[in-house]
Amino acid sequence: MASNVQTLRLRRKEDPKPSIPTIARHSGILQDQLRRSARKPWNPDFSTAVRILLLIRVAAAMYTNIQDCDEVFNFWEPLHYIDHGHGFQTWEVTPMYAIRSWAYVLLHLIFARLPRTLNLGKRPAFFAVRITLAVVSTLCEAKLCRTVVEKVNERVGRYLFFMLLFSTGMWNAAPAFLPSSFAMYATTIAFTYSLEPSSLKNKRRTLFATMLFGTGAIVGWPFALALSLPFVSEELLVFGGDRVEPSTRRSWMISRWKRLFIAGLVSSLIFVPVIAIDSAAYGGWNIVPWNIVRYNVFGGSDRGPELYGTAPWYFYILNLLLNFNVLVPLAFVSLPGLAVTYRIDRKRLGMSKPGPDQSSPFTLLALRLAPLYVWTAILTAQAHKEERFMFPAYPLICFNAAVALYLIRGWMEVAYISATKSSYRASRSIIFGAITCTVIAVTGLISLSRVLALWYYYHAPLSTFNHLEATELPRLLNVTGLLPPLLPGTDEIDRPSIDMTPIRAFDLRLCLGKEWYRFPGHYLVPNGVKVDFVKSEFDGLLPAHFEESHAKLAFNGWWDRPGLRITPASLNDLNKEAPEFYVPIESCDYLVDLDFPKHPVSSPLEPRYAIDNETWERASCLPFLDVSHSSLLTRTLWLPGSWWQNKNEFGDYCLLKNREKVHKKEVEVAARVQEGKL
Repeated sequence: MASNVQTLRLRRKEDPKPSIPTIARHSGILQDQLRRSARKPWNPDFSTAVRILLLIRVAAAMYTNIQDCDEVFNFWEPLHYIDHGHGFQTWEVTPMYAIRSWAYVLLHLIFARLPRTLNLGKRPAFFAVRITLAVVSTLCEAKLCRTVVEKVNERVGRYLFFMLLFSTGMWNAAPAFLPSSFAMYATTIAFTYSLEPSSLKNKRRTLFATMLFGTGAIVGWPFALALSLPFVSEELLVFGGDRVEPSTRRSWMISRWKRLFIAGLVSSLIFVPVIAIDSAAYGGWNIVPWNIVRYNVFGGSDRGPELYGTAPWYFYILNLLLNFNVLVPLAFVSLPGLAVTYRIDRKRLGMSKPGPDQSSPFTLLALRLAPLYVWTAILTAQAHKEERFMFPAYPLICFNAAVALYLIRGWMEVAYISATKSSYRASRSIIFGAITCTVIAVTGLISLSRVLALWYYYHAPLSTFNHLEATELPRLLNVTGLLPPLLPGTDEIDRPSIDMTPIRAFDLRLCLGKEWYRFPGHYLVPNGVKVDFVKSEFDGLLPAHFEESHAKLAFNGWWDRPGLRITPASLNDLNKEAPEFYVPIESCDYLVDLDFPKHPVSSPLEPRYAIDNETWERASCLPFLDVSHSSLLTRTLWLPGSWWQNKNEFGDYCLLKNREKVHKKEVEVAARVQEGKL
């Protein structure tokens, strides 16, 4: 009967699902003491961290200001020269001095040329490079956060993520086209490897960290190698992850020294392509990292970085407070705080006491906190100080601050348990999380306010050059018939891409006077508009022009730029003015100038061009903060509302048009268009 029938079903053997490796909790240097068996604190995985960080970093690439004229004249301009055949040349980028690396500049060339393959202009190339740098920084930061979660502590990793995400310093440094930013990327990844304890079994740590520190120094900035000193000390002198009996210490030390020496030799191979590229570019043998060290350290009494300004010892303290606010005291209290933790909360550094043949977690963590102190001490001792010099240590500021915040949380837990005599009540309390969350929120809000201040108060130079390309030059093409006018009411998003090639017919000259150091670079000036300097009160050395090259850049002829091997006669390393680099103000079609109507200042060399209405017409004027007549607090941070903004005063950052010269050129070009000659 059917009820007695049994059915046998055969199923194909299913492959077992691969198990996802789990990372053991409480295995880092710092150990939670409360709720150890509870659900672990939320931390973004690598993919999530990249996505979140990328939103902020790409926004920074699009909207942050250029903080340093050195970024423009020593890096954007050489890149533009390689790409387009013209640009400004500083003495640093000449064969005679050669303290800027073409190898570093050329790393960015492919990204600058990508928009051209899509028939886009130079402006998208500028932002393509910045976005690329933002992506690189994002990957480095995300890797650091995940490594801290695994090797130090989950909570420290979470604090670090949000500190990096919201800090003004990282907003400025991540997309900057500077060797110090490149050194920051390399140092960040090197630091992720150095977070692992040194061990004879872990050759990967030594080799990778050494190569990354070396890459940051050789390709980027040689002085950044100082950040590796604690890593080198651990490699040579500290047991780290090894257990070393007294009888084997000699052989152990020989093995460690030998391993680091070999890693250093391998890393030195990075010199080969860098020296080859720089020597080919400059037309002679050049070791740019050595040239940098020689000029800055052994330059002599009559030359050196001090020629370009000095600053008091507290310069970096004030600058870091602007960029990291409350994280600065946290970062610098981390090492003393570790000593306090060692005294009152020792179990947080490990449940068991290390033996004489082991390294203490206290020692290992101290070595990871030390690079920031080493770097700050070295830079503070120098007379010449600049914000960008601190860039390589920016992620380390956040790391030290995250560790300090975690240690302080531990002190609060100890105090709470001491007062209540109940670790259970402490584990149920929300006060510790509330306080750490408040610190993160406060630093994030202050940083947001600072970022908005940089945009609203100081973004006018970039916006002015955008107006030149997007509005003023298309107007010239429209009125002369070289470009059909847009239909009334056309939204900006619907405007077609404009071919600026016909602008060459006007032979325009854009001049910079006292605002030369805020020039954002030729990538934001269409080809066909020549940029020159007019004399101002500044009496130092301004850049010359590279010798122009009209050859098209190609893979087999990418060095066809004669200016690479030429040192203009008046360029020097003594900051001595070269009058031949100026042009008469009468030859300028456009002029960029800053005027403060409420507190006017003028001189024979710096008249108030903006109020000379007979000669100049205001093509565009945007507000720019008058720092000397604004409140310290309100000029540092931005808040909405007149109650805050009324404490600030603003000047006019203007693009001025020479009425007579531009009108004459409009008439001439229009006539040629009518005659069919254009």
